[in-house]
Amino acid sequence: MKKILTIIITVLLVVAVIIFGFHKININKKENTPKEESLTKVRVAEVTHSSFYTPLYVALEKGYFKDEGLDIELLLTPGADKVSAAVLSNDVDIGFAGAESAIYVYNEQESDYLQIFSGLTKRDGQFIVSREKITDFKLEDLIGKEILVGRETGMPALNFLNALKQNNIDIDKIKANFSVEFAALSGSFIGGNGDFVNLFEPNATTLEQQKYGYVVASVGKLSGEVPYTTFYARRSYIEKHSDIIEKFTKAINKGINYTLTKDAKVVAKDIINQFPDTDVDDLSLMISRYKEYDCFLESPFVSEELFTNLEDFLIDFDLIPDYVPYNKLVNNFYHD
Repeated sequence: MKKILTIIITVLLVVAVIIFGFHKININKKENTPKEESLTKVRVAEVTHSSFYTPLYVALEKGYFKDEGLDIELLLTPGADKVSAAVLSNDVDIGFAGAESAIYVYNEQESDYLQIFSGLTKRDGQFIVSREKITDFKLEDLIGKEILVGRETGMPALNFLNALKQNNIDIDKIKANFSVEFAALSGSFIGGNGDFVNLFEPNATTLEQQKYGYVVASVGKLSGEVPYTTFYARRSYIEKHSDIIEKFTKAINKGINYTLTKDAKVVAKDIINQFPDTDVDDLSLMISRYKEYDCFLESPFVSEELFTNLEDFLIDFDLIPDYVPYNKLVNNFYHD
């Protein structure tokens, strides 16, 4: 009888534990569900996916956006012109591309124009890749050669041309090819087009590892500081959703600080999920290069000086007729 009683008590204890376990799981589900549901969805058009934008991916992978109550949907949208079009058509809420695209939209007399509210990089992130190995490369080595540059009015092409100008290289003596779409540059070069190509990471390192070319110079080191890649949205969206823009900017600032203060290898491990086909050591090298060349802004603040630097060469290349008002186009949500 005592044995039977012991068995019954044991069975009841097991049942109680199981019931308690399920009850606890259900409580946790109830606790977690509202938290997930309370996140605000924000659609972001990204001009390209590159380690050049490491602080953005840090903010995503470290949960900085979720800490601010935001659920970010990142949509690859190759070409700054396509990014601005996606924002203007309300297909996305925020665009992430060169500041020049916001300037072009403003000059088209768009009433609900794009406002830049946060920056990420302050220097060009491209590397010049040569088909042949060149020791002690100089920009003069490009004279008489074809280089795949990308869209003529895009920031990558503009900064490359500005780098030539800053180093007193006659642009007319170089066969700059503007006909290849930005996203197709790497494939076109592999296919045999051009003697040189300008590429962002991870494409530059990938081509080098696959023996298709050799990284010979940094465009960012040769050109000046500008608001190279920025976040912008419609003016009306910023007015209606200033809380979202402020939270978004806070997350970006955390991502920038983390990237600048942590070892590149640590950062690479944090964001490796964004680059599943890239080795951690390779990703670490890429991040190190960008930190070495001082490519990231110290904060999301876009200064008037950097903005004017950009306008200077847009005017030089006859892409805009005159300076546009900084205070209208730049609405900084980060303040010291």
